Amino acid sequence: MSMTDRQAQPQATLLLVDDTAANIDVLVGILRQDYQLQVALDGATALKIVQKNPPDLILLDIMMPDIDGLEVCRRLKADPASKAIPVIFVTALGEVEDEATGLALGAVDYISKPVNAAVVKARVATQLALYNQARHLESLVQQRTAELEQTRLHIIQCLGRAAEYKDNETGLHVIRMSHFAHRLAQAAGLSEPHCSLILNAAPMHDIGKIGIPDHILKKRARLDEEEWLVMRQHPQLGAEILGQLGSDLMQMASRIALTHHERWDGTGYPVGLKGDAIPIEGRIVAIADVFDALTSVRPYKPAWTIADTLEQIRAERGRQFDPSLVDHFLTLEPELVAIRQQYLDGVA
Repeated sequence: MSMTDRQAQPQATLLLVDDTAANIDVLVGILRQDYQLQVALDGATALKIVQKNPPDLILLDIMMPDIDGLEVCRRLKADPASKAIPVIFVTALGEVEDEATGLALGAVDYISKPVNAAVVKARVATQLALYNQARHLESLVQQRTAELEQTRLHIIQCLGRAAEYKDNETGLHVIRMSHFAHRLAQAAGLSEPHCSLILNAAPMHDIGKIGIPDHILKKRARLDEEEWLVMRQHPQLGAEILGQLGSDLMQMASRIALTHHERWDGTGYPVGLKGDAIPIEGRIVAIADVFDALTSVRPYKPAWTIADTLEQIRAERGRQFDPSLVDHFLTLEPELVAIRQQYLDGVA
């Protein structure tokens, strides 16, 4: 590495922990030219420093009063925020058992006292290189994972849009309603992984419509009783299409497809589930789906205003819709308007 390259790279930060000031001074003398240094004379101070300003590597004495080095290491490795920081124990001769315990706790190496400058520099440089490589690989994995998740979402949205086009609805309906559902799930206090699954699964809620004959699906007039019986089969068809795939995402998509036309009062279809027996993702998508359908232009109707639509949803509180979810949904009006504006028909 050239001098210019070395100067261009930010210095790594090391935390030196030892209850003996003379030992700290020795390590500072060895390392200060190459690294930024933090020091702590006890375990409690070390833990506070790591919490406020996490270092890139820790040189940790074992034999300290109150909180010894082993306990410091144990606490660091138990905290997800500091678990990955490499710890090198600095041990006195004869502490072989402690060294083994430290390595078992997650330390990456140990250096014996009295320390040798060349050994300290080499061990620190090696562990920092490994740590930096691990962080780089983790960053690449996270980037690739994000790309795959985005691709998956686009594919799912395309499938959902295909079903909507067959039904004379705009393809952006599935994108808008999935974002409405995602935001409602967050407002209802669901975990972020659960909310993310809903965002990704909701676009497939009407995939079963691809199994409904066109002369029924695209009929402009009111369906007769026989045709309506056929139309009501699309939730079951969608669940069968999606439920044969075993991932968590597809299982949730299958539940949403099956239950988004169920009603809180038990008068929905295809099963007639009532109240909490309806999976919460089905209850959430039911509201999001109706909200977007009413506020959108259809060949058979003009778009309703936001105010009129929210009033209709409020009127169905406890009948068609989960009362608690309706209450959360009504607080989201500004965000609902923003989502509609972002995904206007004919824009995206």
